[in-house]
Amino acid sequence: MDDFNFYNSENDGYRGGFGDYVDPAPAGQPQHSDPQPTGPRKKKRGMRIAALVLACALVGGGAGVGGAALYQNLTQPDTVIYEGERPQVDTMVNSNSGQPMTPEQLYAANLASCVGITVNTTVNIFGQTTTSAASGSGFVLTQDGYIVTNFHVIEEAVSDPSVDIQVSFANGDKYTAKLVGGEQENDVAVLKIEATGLQPVTLGDSDQLVVGEPVYAIGNPLGELTFTFTDGMVSALDRLITTTGTDPDTQQKVAITLNVLQTNCAINPGNSGGPLFDSYGNVVGIVSAKYTESTSGVTAEGLGFALPINDVKEILSDLIEHGYVTGKPYLGIQVNAVDEQAQRYGIPAGAVVEYVAEGSCAQKAGLQVNDIITAIDDTAVDSPSALTAALSTDYKAGDTAVLTVIRNQQELQLTVTLDEKNAETEAANPLQQQQNQQSSGNNNYYQWPFGSFFW
Repeated sequence: MDDFNFYNSENDGYRGGFGDYVDPAPAGQPQHSDPQPTGPRKKKRGMRIAALVLACALVGGGAGVGGAALYQNLTQPDTVIYEGERPQVDTMVNSNSGQPMTPEQLYAANLASCVGITVNTTVNIFGQTTTSAASGSGFVLTQDGYIVTNFHVIEEAVSDPSVDIQVSFANGDKYTAKLVGGEQENDVAVLKIEATGLQPVTLGDSDQLVVGEPVYAIGNPLGELTFTFTDGMVSALDRLITTTGTDPDTQQKVAITLNVLQTNCAINPGNSGGPLFDSYGNVVGIVSAKYTESTSGVTAEGLGFALPINDVKEILSDLIEHGYVTGKPYLGIQVNAVDEQAQRYGIPAGAVVEYVAEGSCAQKAGLQVNDIITAIDDTAVDSPSALTAALSTDYKAGDTAVLTVIRNQQELQLTVTLDEKNAETEAANPLQQQQNQQSSGNNNYYQWPFGSFFW
């Protein structure tokens, strides 16, 4: 496979204005029928890995769900996420038993639920201060103002509260949004605007999608062609793709592997975070990225990607309820790679412990500085990134695992019950807090997996 060029919202080449164009709200928007609940489905993953473009545009000259449909009624009575159902698609013969919308109906029914997102930040260029903006897309999740988008659209606001986020609707309404929470590993974020009576989308079931069925996207390509409607089909399911992003704590470059569905809907910078609909008007994905061209100069067209909505439903609920994703495992250690020179003298590859936080689960299990972690349960660990991948993929907070470690050339096994990664456990790791503060003040970026890892 050719290697594909990767661009993120910091080095995308587009420069232009957001524009004042507003699409007129269509008259006579059809009302959604009451959707029905569907059960949870197991997340599936594929095996393809590649680099790609995040569909986030830069503008302004700078950097850039039961009963009658309740998926979840959260602690706030007006905060309700809706989930719909669709007829089962027969993969062997044509089926006309369902009642899909025409493209015209789908656009009219969902336009009011789609938004444009502009992230304004102040940058210093050659001693001159200027305001820049990153443009993306999003959609209304609840009638009381929760908005969904991609993490990479608003990532600058994660580490800098002064960054201004604006949300625009097709009828001309604009709101200043606050960041509720974001989850970089799945590239999703939730915003909140002070509004009520909004028209939320209905979440679909992405596990029912089949290759070849039509899908539709509404977004803001280039940041100025607002509320553009494009169509295509599901080209493939369960692709694994790898992008890079900036860790909001350490400011280091990190690799992010996502499970996505592939579509040939026209997707461009500015479409990031927008909804991908099935023909029944349900959101089945969050538009995230596209291929551009390979390093050999081969141009790629019609290769867009979206996050399957089933993969992020629980994440969205967690972000609304808690501001972060609950259940993520945390060891409370800092690890680094074993130097290649040391490996030549018989020191095994693994994740060498540089720091153990006081009171952490790692300390309680007996882990010490200079221990080399070589396995977690039956999974071999030959690097910090391997430990990171094993923890994030196979474990949740509260799970018990056996760490195989090398200490003074002796192999030991330590049983650890994993903490939850949250503000409290991270605050108990002063070394991490100190280095986060130090790294936030410089612009030295290192390609993952170099540098230290906090778990």
